[in-house]
Amino acid sequence: SSATKGSIIGAIGGAAVGAATSSSSDRGKGALIGAASGAAIGGGIGYYMDKQEAELTKRLRASGVSVTRVGNDIILNMPGNITFATDSSDINARFYEVLNSVAIVLKEYNQTLIDVTGHTDSTGSDQYNLELSQRRAQSVANYLMAQGLDSRRFYILGAGESQPIATNDTAAGREQNRRVEIRLSPLTASS
Repeated sequence: SSATKGSIIGAIGGAAVGAATSSSSDRGKGALIGAASGAAIGGGIGYYMDKQEAELTKRLRASGVSVTRVGNDIILNMPGNITFATDSSDINARFYEVLNSVAIVLKEYNQTLIDVTGHTDSTGSDQYNLELSQRRAQSVANYLMAQGLDSRRFYILGAGESQPIATNDTAAGREQNRRVEIRLSPLTASS
């Protein structure tokens, strides 16, 4: 599980810090203390993100939004065909309920940072696509903030057509590339 992986990584990092910051006679003891502290922190973050992922998966089942785990980050992929009309940054009214579900979970799990990135296909100019993707990401972020989420948790970016997940040579591929992604990352001391 992610909690176990986080514990292992935390233990290794904590041991290194504990050994490095202890005097030569206490390095072993410092490494053990650091390993225990790091394991607790790493395991706690992994467990926290496991619970958040499970809640998002449950709430977003059958919504068209995919929930993917990458390390301790959770990625919500919101396809453009259910989020926005073609060439628009106005959120489809039928998608409000899905965003409301996301907001409920993000309020409960408030120790995560929220990156909202808009993407487009390659139809149109680079500049236009960049601006459209920014407007779409901003629309999603604004809606979530209007549900009571702290704006300081958000980073909003338009990526335009620069990060396709499918070919732009087919209609199906272009449809996959028109999306908004929300990446949830654990808030840590270094964040």
